Amino acid sequence: MSNRFVHLHLHSEYSLQDSTVRLKPLIGKVRERDMGAVALTDLNNMFAVVKHFKAATAMGVKPIFGADVWIRHPQRKEQLSRLVLLCQNEQGYLNLKKLVSRAYQEGQSAERTTVQIDWLREASEGLIALSACLDGDIGLALRAQNSELAESCLLEWLLIFENRFFLELQRTGRPREEAYIAQALAWSETFQIPVVATNDVRFINAEDFEAHEVRVCICTGFTLEDERRPRLFSEQQYLRSADEMVELFADIPEAIANSVAIANACNLQLDLDQPCLPEYPVPEEHTTNSYLRHVSEQ
Repeated sequence: MSNRFVHLHLHSEYSLQDSTVRLKPLIGKVRERDMGAVALTDLNNMFAVVKHFKAATAMGVKPIFGADVWIRHPQRKEQLSRLVLLCQNEQGYLNLKKLVSRAYQEGQSAERTTVQIDWLREASEGLIALSACLDGDIGLALRAQNSELAESCLLEWLLIFENRFFLELQRTGRPREEAYIAQALAWSETFQIPVVATNDVRFINAEDFEAHEVRVCICTGFTLEDERRPRLFSEQQYLRSADEMVELFADIPEAIANSVAIANACNLQLDLDQPCLPEYPVPEEHTTNSYLRHVSEQ
């Protein structure tokens, strides 16, 4: 299989509120659409890591592990933003697990599980960050027409991730995408920051959009006919083929090439056959085995 393009921003059914993607059908479609790797970036969780690893490796597809996390900034507590994190290696995997776990333990806020930006300063090693397009703090600042804040956010991420931060570009038919892309390309040239294309995938096939909207309505308490319901997604957020993505970003070929470069930089193997038990304190006169035997005989 070729690697002309790799999906790096994708939610599965484990992102309960906004995706209908099941893992085995996903991997089958990745192979069918001639892509050799795919990332899983569920919202604020890594629940599907083992299932993703097993399904992908069984079918000869490279699994990439990550998460799409809510970010809370101490100076902008009232406005949460998103960031996509991908594991380059084992250290990145350990750091991401710690960040997500800490978010559930210490970062609960207004029904969101959040990662404090200060935590990332301590645990960014081995992680690649994507800006999350219009849902990231840069994109939110641009939506509010605050270019000064947007540039400040950008420079802050560069301090944390250095050469592991990418401006994420999307063309899913949603408002303001092209204005964001124009500004991102200008910053890319000014600050020498790479850009990468994603499709923010929420369902596998284009015709799955209506079923996806039903799921979103069920989770958010709206009906399809309700004019008040938020319409956050588009019918274009399906698992586009490499050819479709290449054509979609024909004017920005580096955004496609960088998706492959990131996939090549993410190399993590899980050893699922190796038992991983916690170290239990034992008396000095015993080994672990002798102590367990001693306790079992009492």
